[in-house]
Amino acid sequence: MISITGREFDRLLAEFAHEAIHLETRDAYGTVVELPHFARWAAGESDDLEWLRGWCSTLREHAAAERSVRRARIVSEPLSDYQRWSHSIAWPMVEAGEDIRWVPRVLVSSIALPGNDFYLFDQRHVVFLHYAGNGLATGYSLSTDADDIQLCRKAFETVWKLAIPHREYQPV
Repeated sequence: MISITGREFDRLLAEFAHEAIHLETRDAYGTVVELPHFARWAAGESDDLEWLRGWCSTLREHAAAERSVRRARIVSEPLSDYQRWSHSIAWPMVEAGEDIRWVPRVLVSSIALPGNDFYLFDQRHVVFLHYAGNGLATGYSLSTDADDIQLCRKAFETVWKLAIPHREYQPV
């Protein structure tokens, strides 16, 4: 496993050939981009979601090229404020082609999960996402190890079978 930069991660996210799957396991995150928008939401202010335009454009390009992007979010219920906000802003990404699904944490107790959130690209590259305790992103690790790939693929597909599509999930 090797550390990679945000730029290298962004390249993998833009250039995969067939499929990107993403497993999220935390109840709260905090990226430099998201935090101001989350704070506005928490204060009851509106957001035009213009800041999501680039990601949604990338998703539309992937969909047009028949590349699949799937995200499974394991969440505690009742949802954290962060996850309530995340649910409220997911619709543009879903409409752009990302299949986002939600699974209550209580359903995954007996599933072997990797220790970190991850993206798996084309079943060839796993990028583990690292976070500080407060949810701020701290780095990325890349693995091409077959055991890591198998663990992540199996964990994702097992969670996916239990996950509820975004359009059907009702936040608790």
